[in-house]
Amino acid sequence: MTDSTLVKMSSNKSYIVKAYYDWISDNDLTPYIVVDINVYGVLVPMNYAADGQIVLNIASSAVGAITLGSHAIEFSARFGGKLEHITVPYGAIGAIYAKENGAGTSLPIEHPSDDELSTESDIQPKAKPSLSSVSSLDKTTKVQKSSKGKATLKVIK
Repeated sequence: MTDSTLVKMSSNKSYIVKAYYDWISDNDLTPYIVVDINVYGVLVPMNYAADGQIVLNIASSAVGAITLGSHAIEFSARFGGKLEHITVPYGAIGAIYAKENGAGTSLPIEHPSDDELSTESDIQPKAKPSLSSVSSLDKTTKVQKSSKGKATLKVIK
């Protein structure tokens, strides 16, 4: 039998955040999260951050298609009328609480280790953008000059 002190376990933070999110939402309250913007992987509109953090309303009525995934929370929200895609790794969440009464919990900030960063990039390698030519075999486009001297396009099928 393996000594339990030597077994490396994953972070329990995603489970805690999801449980508090459900609890706060089930009580018809508004869940807010405090996010440390300096953690790797945080994608938020930086001009709304102050003192290295941002407070986000993650109520399903305030955001579009929220996903509480295994590594991060992702959703779309409007900031100053502009739709933004938000990604918050669980390690960047410093607190989750109900706006109306403050019920919730604070959490330690977890920065990913170099091993975790290299593992994540190995799983989802970023492809380099490339250009390729495209041709159409069944259509031909011709540019013709009209009698008035203006160029027109005519699609020949």
